Amino acid sequence: MYKPAIPNELLDFADTIKTFVKKECEPIDDLIEEQGKIPEDMVQKIREFGLFGMTIPEQYGGLGIGAMGYCLVAKALSWGHGAFRSLIAVNNGIGSQALLVAGNEEQKKKYLPDIAGGKKITSFCLTEPGAGSDAAAMATTAVKDGKYWVINGLKHFITNAPIADIYTVLALTDKEKRAKGGITAFIVEKGTPGLKIGQLHNHMGSKAAIQSEVIFDNCRIPEENVIGKVGEGFRIAMKTLDIGRLTLAASCIGYAEKLLKMGSDYAKTRVQFEKPIAKFQAIQWMLADCATEIYAANSMLTDACLRYDGGERSPALASMTKLYASEMACRVADRVLQIHGGMGYMVETKVERYYRDLRLYRIVEGTSEIQRLVISRSVLKDEIEF
Repeated sequence: MYKPAIPNELLDFADTIKTFVKKECEPIDDLIEEQGKIPEDMVQKIREFGLFGMTIPEQYGGLGIGAMGYCLVAKALSWGHGAFRSLIAVNNGIGSQALLVAGNEEQKKKYLPDIAGGKKITSFCLTEPGAGSDAAAMATTAVKDGKYWVINGLKHFITNAPIADIYTVLALTDKEKRAKGGITAFIVEKGTPGLKIGQLHNHMGSKAAIQSEVIFDNCRIPEENVIGKVGEGFRIAMKTLDIGRLTLAASCIGYAEKLLKMGSDYAKTRVQFEKPIAKFQAIQWMLADCATEIYAANSMLTDACLRYDGGERSPALASMTKLYASEMACRVADRVLQIHGGMGYMVETKVERYYRDLRLYRIVEGTSEIQRLVISRSVLKDEIEF
């Protein structure tokens, strides 16, 4: 099967972002970790690069560079603090994709330009205390009341919720049908009566990734805020996940590449038994295993993205890429921490931060176990073409 090369303009744009990250993002890693947020002047620079709208078509104010371009940028951003990827990810992924997949033209014109320009931050409200991997088990409901829908329920682990302006909300509209026609997607705007931000979540890693509960207490929204048709919400939600899984894989690869560089640099300068530890076969093999796995993940990502942009929307390919890259990156982090020895456990080396941050990627936007379910179902249906 012929696979076209990555367009030069995408490679050039990614190189520009790599330079930006190296010169301006990496130096403020510690500041972001300490303050739990990206300084506003840096957020503005991200807006100017157009990074909030990479997946949004040009007609709606975005860059329209597709999955391949977005993933190249996600890799580059991951050489800096994970907060950079987290900030733009929802606008490019689950926060805008539902509108792109199923929104009407009026909704697209109303919301997408501000999303693409970073003027409005988005949030995707699916997960609940009782509905994680089993999203169809959600308890949040939406009941029709004249020309309005009234939403009640609680969502949690919602990225960007405290700073969001536009929320994509999934709610039950038919408790009997659930995933088979009983879940509907809605747009809820900041300031809508009955929309409240609940407890902010404090997590092990990804300290600057803002997450919280979102509470809906008789939250009334107009019927024109339904995305797609009533009952199509679960299908729409699942369609939004593929590009998010690809970009999470890209971020994991970016993390792993940086960790490998850190491991290699340290091994060449750390002296034990009167020679650099890079001279020891045990260290060499750990570096070799890291490099091999990064190359494999990169190859998977490139193939999956080019197919995605070519119109082959395969959930299994996205799941395989995300599964392998997320687990690979955790193995790389573990090896590089081991290469650093006791220093790897210390905060100042930053290895321990990557170790903590990466653990999330095997859970978010579908656990490794869910990815395996998606993949195995496609295998059993003979749907995968390698």
